[in-house]
Amino acid sequence: MKNKSIFASKLSELKEQKVYRILPIMNSPIGAKVNLDGKEVINLCSNNYLGFANHKVLKNAAKDAIDKYGVGPGSVRTIIGNISLHEELDKLLAIFKREEAAISFQSGFNCNAGAIQAIVESGDLIISDELNHASIIDGARLSRADKKIYRHADMDHLEEQLKQNRDKYKQILVITDGVFSMDGDIAPLPEIVELTKKYDAMIYVDDAHGSGVLGENGRGTVDHFHLHGQIDFCIGTLSKAIGVIGGYVASSKEVVDWLNHRARTILFSTSMTPPSVAACIAAIKLLMTNKEYTEKLWRNAKYFQKGVKSLGFDIGKTQTPITPLMIGDEAKANRFSKTLLEKGLFASPIVFPTVPKGLARIRCMISAEHEMENLDKAISILDKAGKEQGVI
Repeated sequence: MKNKSIFASKLSELKEQKVYRILPIMNSPIGAKVNLDGKEVINLCSNNYLGFANHKVLKNAAKDAIDKYGVGPGSVRTIIGNISLHEELDKLLAIFKREEAAISFQSGFNCNAGAIQAIVESGDLIISDELNHASIIDGARLSRADKKIYRHADMDHLEEQLKQNRDKYKQILVITDGVFSMDGDIAPLPEIVELTKKYDAMIYVDDAHGSGVLGENGRGTVDHFHLHGQIDFCIGTLSKAIGVIGGYVASSKEVVDWLNHRARTILFSTSMTPPSVAACIAAIKLLMTNKEYTEKLWRNAKYFQKGVKSLGFDIGKTQTPITPLMIGDEAKANRFSKTLLEKGLFASPIVFPTVPKGLARIRCMISAEHEMENLDKAISILDKAGKEQGVI
């Protein structure tokens, strides 16, 4: 077969560049510690910010949903796959996000892939932050709108793009992450909102890493800045802090109704499974009634970040629990991660093309599930491995 030789050659290039990887196999629930390839290690890689992925309340809700609804919906939502749990989740998300309405998708990636192409069309323009998530980039490509990129969080450059292009297009959609997943910095939403008002543009915020982390009870970046009612499209994921799977758009009732008619990932992909939806509902109710998870997450994050900075690690410009340990060279980051794993700490390297070449890092993801003894041991391992590898 011709394709075997083509891709064998491409894989050889990855091996020569020292960035080829073999996926680890987990044999336990996700948590502060995991069984990885038969070995118990401290986990600093998961997006499971609040420890909900193996929470007994969520598991019980999922089990009950299986007994009542089965394991799958059997259809897209627009035919017969819209079960009562989906409706309950959408209403709860709208209340939680303090928006008029919400609609859930099968994943965060599906959400951006489906929503963006339904919002803008030929004759419109998307202006996107250069560090936006890959799902936003792909969602924009799927639309027929023109695209422009502004330098990361550079409000002067964004205004320049808006000023130059406003009269050329019917609609302009400015898209930004709420929290940027590789660096952990927060988008300057108040300034973006001001500019979109000035130039009569719409604003779309993907708050995948802000939901469950920032704002009152984890309501997200929009709540953090008190901008409710000023964001046209509030996007979130249900697979990170919520601990399950899925994504959603919170907006006006008219927008949600339109997405239900035109978002292709809703129209042509089977809806979320009953146990997943039930677990999401349980997670959001926990967040709405309890601050202990978000408060512990932040305590842990500040403790860990103070510890690694004292060792000499560069953690970049993070403003959130996302903690990058900047390494630079891709091969060096891979070697460092391997050494960490050998010592009992799983912290995955982030290399090109996920980040630009020369900006490789170990991205540490802190969770409310970590105890101080986990964090102390992780810091100790980072200290020893960092000195061995010449990283610090």
